[in-house]
Amino acid sequence: MLSKKMSNWRELVKRLWRKRLTKAVLTTFSLFLLLDLLFPLNTRVPYSTLIISRDGQILHAFLSRDDKWRMYAELPEITPTLRNAILFKEDKYFYYHPGFNPVAMLRAAGRNLLTGRRTSGASTITMQTVRLLEPRKRTYLSKAIELFRAIQLEWHYSKDEILQLYLNLIPYGGNIEGLKSASLLYFGKPPQLLSLAELTTLTIIPNRPSSLRLGHSNARIVQERNRWLTRFRTAGLYNDATIADALTEPLTAYRREAPQQAPHLARRLRTDHPDTPIVRASVRADAQATAERIVQNYANRLRGLAIHNAAVLIVDNATREIVAYVGSADFRNAFDGGQVDGVRAVRSPGSALKPLLYGLAFDAGIITPKTKLADVPTNFSGYEPDNYDRRFNGPVTAEFALANSLNIPAVALLNELGTSSFVSALGKAGFVSVKKQAKDLGLSLVLGGCGVTLEEMTRLYVGLANGGQVKPIHLTASSATKEVPASGAEETVLSPEATYLVTQTLVQITRPDLPNNFDNSYHLPRIAWKTGTSYGRRDAWSIGYNRRYTVGVWVGNFSGVGVAELSGANTATPLLFQLFNALDYNSPSGWFRPPTNLSHRLICPETGDVPGDSCHHPVTDAFIMGVSRYRPCQHRKAIWTNAAGTISYCAHCRPADAVRRLYPNLAPNVLAFYQTQRIPFRTVPPHNPACERVYGDAGPLITSLNDRSEYYINPRQPAELELGCQAGSDVKTVFWYLNDKFYRRATPTEAVFFKPRPGPLKISCADDRGRHSDLHVLVKAE
Repeated sequence: MLSKKMSNWRELVKRLWRKRLTKAVLTTFSLFLLLDLLFPLNTRVPYSTLIISRDGQILHAFLSRDDKWRMYAELPEITPTLRNAILFKEDKYFYYHPGFNPVAMLRAAGRNLLTGRRTSGASTITMQTVRLLEPRKRTYLSKAIELFRAIQLEWHYSKDEILQLYLNLIPYGGNIEGLKSASLLYFGKPPQLLSLAELTTLTIIPNRPSSLRLGHSNARIVQERNRWLTRFRTAGLYNDATIADALTEPLTAYRREAPQQAPHLARRLRTDHPDTPIVRASVRADAQATAERIVQNYANRLRGLAIHNAAVLIVDNATREIVAYVGSADFRNAFDGGQVDGVRAVRSPGSALKPLLYGLAFDAGIITPKTKLADVPTNFSGYEPDNYDRRFNGPVTAEFALANSLNIPAVALLNELGTSSFVSALGKAGFVSVKKQAKDLGLSLVLGGCGVTLEEMTRLYVGLANGGQVKPIHLTASSATKEVPASGAEETVLSPEATYLVTQTLVQITRPDLPNNFDNSYHLPRIAWKTGTSYGRRDAWSIGYNRRYTVGVWVGNFSGVGVAELSGANTATPLLFQLFNALDYNSPSGWFRPPTNLSHRLICPETGDVPGDSCHHPVTDAFIMGVSRYRPCQHRKAIWTNAAGTISYCAHCRPADAVRRLYPNLAPNVLAFYQTQRIPFRTVPPHNPACERVYGDAGPLITSLNDRSEYYINPRQPAELELGCQAGSDVKTVFWYLNDKFYRRATPTEAVFFKPRPGPLKISCADDRGRHSDLHVLVKAE
């Protein structure tokens, strides 16, 4: 009976004890959670910003906000060799304790009490990390706080994360903190490439950063390193051969400069990603180093010509990632503005925008490669552009005009296409300054009368290399949104067909912007490229592309001072060729393939139009099916004259014995050019002075279409109809109307074309005297 009572009593005591113990644990845990909530541990540390290349090399390093070299080591950089060494030396039971080691604490307390002084510590890596985060005086209260903080750290982070944080904070003397900083600044390599001897060296420095200074007391450091290597061998941490090699390895550590490659890109990325310790740039370290070297050497050769600056941007066409970014020839050259980022500086593009204009004209159906354009003196409402060489070529093909960068045909195309359409296309392509200046831009826009950046220009040509699709180009290896231009996402600026026609024109080498230097043209890479020289010779551009890369080059002075020798052909293009030859000479990627909607047809070489009755030697030309205009050639016109060919007749006054003759159908500006240049051509004889129809009070006589007639067209590919008239000698301008809607103005002798639509059509022609005439026709679909 007594035994049973005793047993019940013990059971009751056990239950009460368990209950109180559970209550105590829950109370302690609740108190910990409350304190953790009230006094959170701040583990945010200002790290140095590292700019890493796409292939993992450190390009550029910046001091942290508190002026420390404190570089962030990622988990993969903590190798097993490094982990074993640091844990053996600092905390063997790191992966087993909750932030503090009670056995080590009791042992240290006993030794300290017996000796009356501090002979050993019991700080774990977790507690040391807390001390590095929150330095305090070494007191018992501080120890208690560190103990609480260590438990906090273990509560919120994994063991690997705590070890990573510890290795990022350990001191190495001066303003160097963290094993990665010491590895890079003393050994010139990342932690994962360190040898065992180098790793051991870096594990012993943090305990004595003042007395063991790398580069100053290397002999003492070697003795301490070898002592620890011997302990590693005794503990069997590494094999004997590895230890033997480490013991004999010399210590050559010294203080190095932090990496300073790609300075302009690095500063831009640090601004875009201010709180990111490691920014992974899209550039390739080898391509960046090569580009910087070539640009600097080339700029040094130009200094004798008073040309001091250059900028280069290289983009991978497939990924649209920047491969190399050179903002200036020498970042350290403060006298010549070396810290100016030439990639983002707003400059005048010269003629470098012409490929986009011609591409838009191809897409609008206005021209094909062999369409004839007039390179003659022309007045565009008071604006009279001139060519670069101050010469005129007369009628030239569109591909010749683009390849030779003729100004007057380009301005004439822009005038026909419309400045607003060109500005809209530039806006879609991401030209920020052009969008801002849109209201003030005129016909000089295509000759460089606007502001652009090298980045914008290169992005446009990347679009040409990608079938007219303009997308953002990326500064980082991932598709970050910081560098997305104002234009936003992908924009279709040109069709693949128009882009291909432009590319085939820009790949020609029989052109004036080929450098007149044998060394540069001897190893000419197969690329499509276009040059540009701004007004006053302040900016020289050369931008080229093949299947793999697009390279943009700008050469000039950041001060804006012009130089007589500066030109896109002879100053910027040689640098472009050097970069392509170094980067992608004899590219295996092949060349661009023609789109399926691009075909060929016979055309008259005199006009580029579909051959007519008077075209006897047609040639082949490319055209975009369903887009390029289908206009019969009118390079000659039939005129009725007398037998002697001295008087011409109209339909109203033509006698029965009139003779039909063919005469050149020249535009007024070409006619004037031939006359001033004394180029012989067959002229139309004066009109019959006795004709009353033209010189009476009636309006201009519409001669091209017959009143009350029917015309049949192919709806899928309608042929253009010609509008022509005869007017009095006092008439300078006529105005054409289609169904009472103004169509366009022209000179009386100018041939005007339009695409008809099925249905009734009223055609009206009015002269500048207020007289007009009408006719009605019916257009039917076949």
